[in-house]
Amino acid sequence: MAYGVPLAISAKWFPDKKGLAVGLTVIGFGLFPLVTAPIAKQLINAYGVQPTFIILGIAFTAIILVISTTLKAPPTGWKPAGWNPLESVTANGLVQRKPMLQTQTFYGLWLYYTIGSFVGLSAIGITSSAAQEIIGLDANTAANTLSLFAIFNGAGRPFFGWLTDRTSSKIATIVSFVPIVIGSIMMLNARQGEVPTYLVAFSIFFFCLGGWLAIAPNSTLSLFRAEDYAKNYGIVFTAYGAGALAGTLIAGRIRDFFGSYTAFFYPTAGLAMVGIVLAVFMLKRTLKAASVPETPAELTHRN
Repeated sequence: MAYGVPLAISAKWFPDKKGLAVGLTVIGFGLFPLVTAPIAKQLINAYGVQPTFIILGIAFTAIILVISTTLKAPPTGWKPAGWNPLESVTANGLVQRKPMLQTQTFYGLWLYYTIGSFVGLSAIGITSSAAQEIIGLDANTAANTLSLFAIFNGAGRPFFGWLTDRTSSKIATIVSFVPIVIGSIMMLNARQGEVPTYLVAFSIFFFCLGGWLAIAPNSTLSLFRAEDYAKNYGIVFTAYGAGALAGTLIAGRIRDFFGSYTAFFYPTAGLAMVGIVLAVFMLKRTLKAASVPETPAELTHRN
């Protein structure tokens, strides 16, 4: 619930760079474990698990309520100086876009977001176990690598937000899936003691998961009616939950059936390759915004 509001506000203030704005907004979502994890560990050691949840719950509630007072939407009709978006218009000048659920693009976006979440969230779930089982790291070292991966998780958000702004939702989607294929192949061939392989592969998974938390909201804004963003992204975001549920369940099943997490990287590679192919056909290019000033004729027409 808290995740969606800041995204909507930042996108409204920076419609000319909404991908980068959204990416920078959600970078905290990825980097916050660097702050909360050591604090939570100390609280658990001092007070136990249940009191830690109570302390953190009270602290987060207070922080969110205070910070929420700074979130203000721009005035109606506000836009950055010199920025004039290009929209598809009809003869009467009204923007024509189908409702989101009536478009093929939505179902493509939902599918890609599910795949990206499937890979990233399942990777988070098996990070420590895979490091110990496949690479042979001890539990403490495996846990410490999460700090590195959190940095990549955070960095993926502004990068893919910027990329979506500069290119299109289609290009950003394809670019996010290609590294997943590479990382999956690396882990399929990883052996005991190959720590660099593990670090690079899981950095890729975390980086691309972070990217989807910028690609998906930016694509929702760009491909569908901006006025319906809050409602639309609430629907699109269900893909995140679907990917989380499927990823964790399938990862556990594969581990039980094959006796190793290595086999899990076959479906991650396969799904990413399917996503690349489908993105070419199902995801339209993002409408680009014009940065040129209006001409006198355009001003007269608008008046």
